[in-house]
Amino acid sequence: MKRFDVDGVSIEWVGHATFRITYRGMIIYIDPYILDENPPKADLILITHDHFDHCDLDALRTIRKEDTQIVADISCKDKVPGALLVKPGDVVEWKGIGIEAVPAYNPSKQFHPKDKKYVGYLLKLGRITVYHTGDTDFIPEMESLKGRVNVLLVPIGGTYTMDEKEAVKAVEAIQPDYVIPMHYNFLPGLEKDPAVFKEMVGDKSQVIILEPLGKPKQ
Repeated sequence: MKRFDVDGVSIEWVGHATFRITYRGMIIYIDPYILDENPPKADLILITHDHFDHCDLDALRTIRKEDTQIVADISCKDKVPGALLVKPGDVVEWKGIGIEAVPAYNPSKQFHPKDKKYVGYLLKLGRITVYHTGDTDFIPEMESLKGRVNVLLVPIGGTYTMDEKEAVKAVEAIQPDYVIPMHYNFLPGLEKDPAVFKEMVGDKSQVIILEPLGKPKQ
């Protein structure tokens, strides 16, 4: 499956942590890094943090147009001039779309320390709420999102983020209707089989495995 449609929201996994969401004719990208061929321009771009595989300046130049709105966490202040900067807990609205920044961090790894204030996003699109976790492990703050999320975009690659086992814990805590795995098979050391994750989730949530539209960078 290359696209998942639910209640007027269309979700495509371009690759790694990059998603393209279409809603009411608007094109939304999250963490543009991997792009497909001739990608449509963005109306809205969300960036979870400033690492190269989530905030790629070449990708931004490719999909950005004059009136594109960029929302980014505070680590992107110097990297993405003109972006609306957010930190965990901030809530903004853009053209009827609700955007809530939530914490994203590694409790016991050095890659994404809590004090950096990296974020994930709750994206409110009509009756559908999509949660892109950003680069994070399973964290206690996820418990408060139970019942609020329809579609969970969650990493399974491990090393820098949660692996399949932790991702299952996130599913159990959040209880989304649907879950789409990400952040695997695009960087060395993150090789995973999403079918294994789907089996581990079982009937806790409906796992949607999307085919990436882009390819790993050389």
